[in-house]
Amino acid sequence: MTTHTLIEPLAEAAQRALRAPSVFNTQPWRWRVSADALDLYADRERQLAASDPDGRLLTLSCGAALHHARVALAAAGYRTAVTRFPDVDNPNLLARVRITGEQQPDPGQIALNGAIPFRRTDRRGFAEEPVRESSIRSLRAAVEAEGAFLHEVRPGQMPMLAVATARAAEDELDDPAYRAELHRWTHRPQWSGDGVPPATAVRPAPRRVPVRDHAPGDDTGLDPGTGNDRGAAYAVLFGPDDTPISWLRAGEALSALLLTAVLEGLSAAPLSDTIELAWPRTLMRDLLGGVGEPYLVVRVGIGPDTGDLPPAPRRTPDDAIEVINRPQ
Repeated sequence: MTTHTLIEPLAEAAQRALRAPSVFNTQPWRWRVSADALDLYADRERQLAASDPDGRLLTLSCGAALHHARVALAAAGYRTAVTRFPDVDNPNLLARVRITGEQQPDPGQIALNGAIPFRRTDRRGFAEEPVRESSIRSLRAAVEAEGAFLHEVRPGQMPMLAVATARAAEDELDDPAYRAELHRWTHRPQWSGDGVPPATAVRPAPRRVPVRDHAPGDDTGLDPGTGNDRGAAYAVLFGPDDTPISWLRAGEALSALLLTAVLEGLSAAPLSDTIELAWPRTLMRDLLGGVGEPYLVVRVGIGPDTGDLPPAPRRTPDDAIEVINRPQ
């Protein structure tokens, strides 16, 4: 392989990664493709100042994009080496991906890559049918393969999760800065290709654990359906510490979980309310028994049989990807 022949697969992987999930669908990343590397940068202009002042969720979102790119390259038959935070003088350079050779594509990676276009954040109510234990094991294995861990919330812990989530939502809605931020990312111009438009938001409804209201006081959004989430499983994605590199690895694990959920026939929705404020995050640490740092809660279950969800808006490649020295 010559370095010029690597630009195209690296650029294609960056385009595949534009489908990754992100907080408020901010898509807070930029990719730089050169002859020998794919660089992932944090786009701080897209950081949520009110709900994510430390950049925890921004970095986690970028980690999900990084995993999408890795999966795309593996499915295309390339071995890769990833260096996370390769430049101590540039904390916005989150990762560098290099192609180190070719390989026979792994069937598992091909399947994950095939799941990327079908992954959706499903905020509708899930069915009463419980999630199979074998599916939980598959999700846990996917997360652990990326260096993070998954704690399934036990029945006796559900009240703590429900109360923490509800109280976090109330406290955030009491904050004018948060309400302004929410309005900004739910009322985006159509050309921006980001945010949470009414077509993908869901009207509030009774749930075991509340789901963020993206349009408070407004009766817009998708029908929440008849599901009551009784069969849903709730899991806390966690890791060893509260550092940027662990946030990034958690995002990679989240991507692996969500793509595996597609293959398991499950719907899923990340819940970040309890992570956005310090005091509910402390409650989540207590829920984990003090064995790790919580990064996100994920709700998984059998989705409603009411039609496919519309795709979330996506930025164009020209807006998020810079290609250096593309061969003519």
